[in-house]
Parts: sequence; structure tokens; C-alpha cells
Amino acid sequence: MEIFLKPNFNFVDHRKIPYAICIIFIILTVIGLVRGINYGVDFQGGTLLQYNFTQVVAAEEIRNVLDEFDLSASTIQRFSDNEVAIRTPQLTLDQRNQLTDTLRNQIGELEIVRNEEVGPTVGGELRRAAYLALLFSIIGILIYVGIRFELRPAVTSVLALANTGIMTLGLVALLGIEFDTTILAAMLTILGYSINDSIVVMDRIRERLNYRKREDAKTLINTSLNETLSRTIMTGTTTIIAVIILYFFGGKMLQPFALTMLIGLIFGTFSSIFVAAMLFYEWEVKKPLRR
Repeated sequence: MEIFLKPNFNFVDHRKIPYAICIIFIILTVIGLVRGINYGVDFQGGTLLQYNFTQVVAAEEIRNVLDEFDLSASTIQRFSDNEVAIRTPQLTLDQRNQLTDTLRNQIGELEIVRNEEVGPTVGGELRRAAYLALLFSIIGILIYVGIRFELRPAVTSVLALANTGIMTLGLVALLGIEFDTTILAAMLTILGYSINDSIVVMDRIRERLNYRKREDAKTLINTSLNETLSRTIMTGTTTIIAVIILYFFGGKMLQPFALTMLIGLIFGTFSSIFVAAMLFYEWEVKKPLRR
């Protein structure tokens, strides 16, 4: 199935547009990272308490109770009118029980959905391990693609992949999405998914390099992108639709994961077309592989 019948888009001549889009999102990424990543309890340490009340509860009511325990710096995340999560500094078991009892007495009956605690040392180690996982994933992909293809498509594909990962992380920070192990799983999934699109494009470029040796760089890139365009859009669109359904119908707990996946999928599809291929073009113009 082809979305476009014999597409003939001139991607190369209009490459400054995606370059500008990249710059805009890189600026947003920097702003998000400067503001700081909203680490979850998994990576920061502390206590996470999630309650499901039997009636509608206002954040101000919970905030008043937290002030009684000198926990005014705690954050409150609302999942619905009657379900909230409270992230506090590390609390002892007695302190957690006292806080829960006070909430029950002053606001109303409740059900404890989550009661988690991570020490600051463990949280720091997990945070370090998370970034190492992302880094080693990119290095592993670079090695594999370098062996499978050549150095140039490997480098350009991994640069596009890094662009996807960094911009996704930056928007996660900018939107205030809590970065926990679920978001880490989404990031790793995005890296694996995005490199697949780039490999499809690079494989078509490699094929044309082998049997169209006199083809200039502009025709090489434009034709390769046009030939894989329908496949890239169909694959990306079907996956994005699935993620959107997960966001709206998967429950509040899965919404941060689904939103992160959605951001990464959009950036990944964009990068495979406009970053990996255009970087290859710039390199090919300066130092052709075939001559």
C-alpha cells in the first residue's frame, strides 16, 4: 500500500525548514533541561503516597494537612477528582501512617494505592544507571549499524537518534513529566524504534549507491526518501494512533508513559527523514563515498 503514488518531493532543497524546526525544539530542550528534570521517587529518593478518596478532594485540603507535618515543600499530583499522589521527603513508617490517618480524619475515607520509599543514595545510583543505560544503548546501536552498513550511515543515524532522545528528554522536562523507571522504559523503546526508521532509509541509500554510481547526492537522497516515504509515514502513523489510544483509555497511570512515547515517535519519524538523511547529504557533498 502506497500513501503517495510516485512521490517526487524535493527534500534537499527545502532542508533549511527542518533545520529551523530542529533549532526551535533544541532551544525548548535547553530551556527544559535548565529548568531541571522532575525526577520521580525512583531516581531522587523520598516517599510517594497515592490515595484514592471516596469523595472529591481539593488540593488545598491536602496542602493544609501537609503543612501540619511541616511538609509544605511536597508536591501534589492529581490523577482525578478523588485520586492524588503526594511526593514528600523521606518519611518513616510511623510518619506515613500518621499522615494517612490525618488525611482520613480531616478529609474522608481513602484507599492507599501506592506507598513507596527510596533512599537518596539508592535514588542517585538508579539515576546514574538510567543515563548509562541510555548512553550504552546509543553506543551499541552505533557499533551494530557501523558493522551492518558503513561508518557514515552509522554516524548520521546515531546523531539523528541522539537528537530524538535529547529533544524527547528536554520536552519531558519542559512539560514537568515525572521521570521515573516507566519514562526510562519509554525512552529506551523510542531509541530502538527510531533507529529502525533510519536504517530503512539508509539501506535504500546504500542500495542506490551500489547500482546508481553516477547519481548526484541530491538525487540520491531525494529518491531514497521518496521511495521509503510511504513506509515511514504508515509505520509511524499506526504506532502513534496506538499510543494516542493508550493515552486516553489506558488510565491516568499510563498517561506520562504514553505522552513520552508520542513525543518520541514524532521526533523519531521526523529525525529519520530530515536529520539522518540530510546529515548524510551534507557529508556526501563534501566527501562523496563513490569517488
